[in-house]
Amino acid sequence: MSTSPESGGAADAEPPSSNAAPSLDLHIQRACDAVDLPDDAQLQAWVQAALAGVLERPRRATTLTLRIVDADEGAELNQRYRGRSGPTNVLSFPFEPPPGLPPAAMAALDEELAAELAAELGDIVICAPVLRREAEQQGKRLAAHTAHLVVHGTLHLLGYDHIDPAEASEMEALETVILGGLGFSTPYEVSEEPDDERPSA
Repeated sequence: MSTSPESGGAADAEPPSSNAAPSLDLHIQRACDAVDLPDDAQLQAWVQAALAGVLERPRRATTLTLRIVDADEGAELNQRYRGRSGPTNVLSFPFEPPPGLPPAAMAALDEELAAELAAELGDIVICAPVLRREAEQQGKRLAAHTAHLVVHGTLHLLGYDHIDPAEASEMEALETVILGGLGFSTPYEVSEEPDDERPSA
């Protein structure tokens, strides 16, 4: 991810959708000491803002897991799914049906189970020590940096990426608009690089 918005930036981004906030079943797992991080209600509001700011039509329901981990677990996940040593700030794992399950098998599922699978968006993992360190280094409030990583991770689950400059420009502009709607300034006023990808779980 580039450290500043590409040409066009937030001025070219569409404003967040006026659609009603989608129904969100957010499972928050605090797997480490994270009492200093924003509370569950704030985390839920930031995920919902990202969903509402991107989706043209609200999903009937969305299920998502947000897990906050320590450096050891963050490093283990980063090594396992990205082949990189050490923890990173945020990882996104889009939901995928079980491998080898043909479309006919999906269609044969009973209505309730099919609806549950359709609602699954995926998992976001945020490493608390990396989050705290970056916020301090960049002179940001912890809430502001947390909001950025939550929005960033949610956009990854929705299919956005920053592999090439055009994708990065679009994603950064969306983040800036969504965060602006939440009362935060653009995260790209200082050097920042969420060193993440969308690994295959």
